[in-house]
Amino acid sequence: MRRRDRDAMVGAAVLVAGALLLSVAYGRRMVGNGNGNGGGYVVTARFSHAGGIEVGSPVRLSGTKIGKVVAERLDKQYRAVLSLRLVGGVQLPDDTSAAIQTDGLLGPKYIELQPGADETNLKPGGEILYTQDAISLQRLLEMVIDRARAKRGYLGRPLPRQM
Repeated sequence: MRRRDRDAMVGAAVLVAGALLLSVAYGRRMVGNGNGNGGGYVVTARFSHAGGIEVGSPVRLSGTKIGKVVAERLDKQYRAVLSLRLVGGVQLPDDTSAAIQTDGLLGPKYIELQPGADETNLKPGGEILYTQDAISLQRLLEMVIDRARAKRGYLGRPLPRQM
């Protein structure tokens, strides 16, 4: 066998093996994280401010992805109602809470679930009643500035000019 033919065969084998690994990894991710169409169950959660969360955003428990946001709508009080598809193997207590968190300071947002201690579990179609809204970076900076001004005695008054 000539060297050129052998190199072509090795290259083709590497491409086939890479494609096979990618398909297995993608298929496992779809099944393992509850993103498939057949598995899991859906619950809802209401937030006053769900900025940064959209359909496809991850849902995590103890930092591990256990689902994703599959729908969003507004209720009559103009609150964001998010539908969360969770993997079937994860049973959460009725008093589970949901908080919108951020990966790092400016990273993407996700929903972090914190299980409670209730004896009964959330049922498919149930609602997570305890929620914490997203905190915007702008509001957080305003709070820090207001606190610093209050500590110096300038809350509600203009800062003195330096000449």
